[in-house]
Amino acid sequence: MTGARLTAAVLGASGYTGGELCRLLLGHPDVATVIPGARTGDPFGEVHPNLAASGLRFHTLEQVRERAAEIDVVFFCTPSGEAMNGARHFLDHGARVIDVSADFRFGDLALYESTYGRPHAAPDLAAEAVYGVTELNREKIRGARLVANPGCYAITAILASAPLLQADLVDADRPIAVHALNGTSGAGSKPRREIMHAEMATSPLAYSLQGHRHGPELEHHFGALAGNPVEVDINTTHGTFARGIHLQVNLRTRTPLDRDRLLDRYLEFYGAGHDKEHFVHIVTTPRRGKLNDKEYGLYPSLAAVIGSNFCHIGLDHDPARGITKVIAVTDNLVKGAAGSAIQNMNVMAGLAETAGISAYAL
Repeated sequence: MTGARLTAAVLGASGYTGGELCRLLLGHPDVATVIPGARTGDPFGEVHPNLAASGLRFHTLEQVRERAAEIDVVFFCTPSGEAMNGARHFLDHGARVIDVSADFRFGDLALYESTYGRPHAAPDLAAEAVYGVTELNREKIRGARLVANPGCYAITAILASAPLLQADLVDADRPIAVHALNGTSGAGSKPRREIMHAEMATSPLAYSLQGHRHGPELEHHFGALAGNPVEVDINTTHGTFARGIHLQVNLRTRTPLDRDRLLDRYLEFYGAGHDKEHFVHIVTTPRRGKLNDKEYGLYPSLAAVIGSNFCHIGLDHDPARGITKVIAVTDNLVKGAAGSAIQNMNVMAGLAETAGISAYAL
């Protein structure tokens, strides 16, 4: 996949994530050809009017499979259960595979089965897959044939928590609370009355409070970072906006950490500016007000990341209760899906990691 302009296939290209991948790949300097695959019989430009002038057209799955030998990388944006049955064909023809669904996110197949209610169809591939948080697994991704892109909530929560988990600073005897608000695009493109604009334009919509499927994913990968089991209490709500994730992690640390010490830890881990991790920005605005002043600038703004592959992180500490609070914001369709998938493709292909995804927020 190195040394020439790439041919990329996007399966499940009729959905929001598939369309976003096509949009970003069309502007990628090292991608020559984009092959969108979908079951729909509608023209590509009618499904994605923003890309109507691109000249792209949908291909059937069989047509994409027939072109496997010429494809360098395949993105699966399909419903869970399809990538595990379809990835092997492309791998056998020499393509790299990046699964944006949930099929390869668990090395523990019993955990996969308990979360998704079905046995895994390709256990050998699940064992081979590398979890695609680029900032944490860059070297493994570089040599991988198969990358499992994280869930949008998961990648945001992992980036928010990794500096504390990896330093063994989190009190793992207490649950980590994750409160997350995402855009209605996170509900997918299938029409449903509850997420129609008229129904929820002024009313956020809570869902999956009995246990969101990203909860076990977070517990699995938080535990790997911490080196011991971690319990996660995740609470999810669709916000009254189309795209983006505003996520708050509340946890207790083994020793008290005030905001200045938290900022030092996160800057040490991710760097400042672009000197270490290009796509993670730590909000370091100093506190200037008096006690109980509403200083909104201490924490990241969702508007500051929409349309970009960036994750912005803000930090604070409630000393009276001993609770550390981390706020992270991402675009669920970019850093939470299509953008991080391309970031992984860039690493796998030996390209500049920012290629095709360097734009800042809208």
